Amino acid sequence: MLQPLEPPLYLDTCATTPPAETVLQAIDRVARHAWANPSSLHGPGLVAAEQQERSRSQIASLLGCEAEEVVFTSGGTESIHLALLGAARRLDIAGAQPPRLVISAVEHPATLAAARELERQGWQLVVAPVDRQGCLDLQALSALLVPPTRLVSLIWGQSEVGSIQPIEAAGALCREAGVVLHVDAVQLMGHRPVSFRQLPVDLLSCTAHKLQGPRGVGVLVVRRGVVLEPLLGGGGQERGRRAGTEPVALAAGMTAAFDLADQRLRLAGGCDPLESLRNDLLQALLELPGVELTGPMPGPGRLPHHISLLLRSPAGTPLSARALVRALAREGIATSSGSACSSQGVAGSPVLRAMGYEPEESQAGLRISLGPWHLHGHQDHLLGCVPDALQRAMAQQSAEV
Repeated sequence: MLQPLEPPLYLDTCATTPPAETVLQAIDRVARHAWANPSSLHGPGLVAAEQQERSRSQIASLLGCEAEEVVFTSGGTESIHLALLGAARRLDIAGAQPPRLVISAVEHPATLAAARELERQGWQLVVAPVDRQGCLDLQALSALLVPPTRLVSLIWGQSEVGSIQPIEAAGALCREAGVVLHVDAVQLMGHRPVSFRQLPVDLLSCTAHKLQGPRGVGVLVVRRGVVLEPLLGGGGQERGRRAGTEPVALAAGMTAAFDLADQRLRLAGGCDPLESLRNDLLQALLELPGVELTGPMPGPGRLPHHISLLLRSPAGTPLSARALVRALAREGIATSSGSACSSQGVAGSPVLRAMGYEPEESQAGLRISLGPWHLHGHQDHLLGCVPDALQRAMAQQSAEV
């Protein structure tokens, strides 16, 4: 039998989060009272349609965009694929050279999969480099924003090493060059204020389950004037951009989760209240021998709830992060060795490799990510037990190396 989750020791929120109680209540309420197909013209169908549009308007208000720009999807992966594949199909590709897509070297596997699909369809794919902290080289990006580049996709908050890309500067470069920019905001949402209308961005992907919302629902924000070819045909839902019966209850749950995150940010003056706890925990972890930070230093360039570490034995040998994750799990502590949506084989993390780490080092990356429940009486518990557990796990594995 599965054991119940203990949120105080769940430190893998970049993978997913337990749904908040208000989210579960919103889903239950809508599932019970707006259960009909919102495309139906009878009374129950109209109730469901009104609820779906209410969720759309609320999401738009929270994201700083127009309701007509919000497309509900099944999550971040579909949002990214719809953005890249849907936009690519409508871009004018006439010319002597195949059109070009530019992505960064630290994108999520979903973006890389969509990019590879476009490559199979005849697009050129160019990967822009990052520095040792996983941050985009803006000068290199600028040099690539010439014909035949038509589309750029960038991750805003990198899930594995926590780097926050300079999206405003990158977007300004893309606007000047007349290139469509898609941004993967899945990890950043709920940790920094976002106003789509103030961003030089054409397409924005986000999901619900990273910020205590339900799995199975996400959003793609499509700036007015950007036309997408739908990936799914059928009933013409979502203004013809994504067919399929709308997930009315899940959309309500996503709205509740976004609203809860927005309230937290507003109460903290636009800053994530987790940042202080993250800094304290990071300081305690860095005092352990053999532990070093990967990604940017804490500050504006790093996700405020995120810690990523490289772990070595006393002899300097990189330790297996997967083995350490399993050892911590035996003590009831949930962490990660990288993106939960990728599989790291013998080559290790492609993100760490892109940042210049050696193959052996790229297998030694550990990720810890915090959630809002850690602020409610669990600080001392975390600061005491997590460094001790990691130190024991590292000592055990070092003895086995």
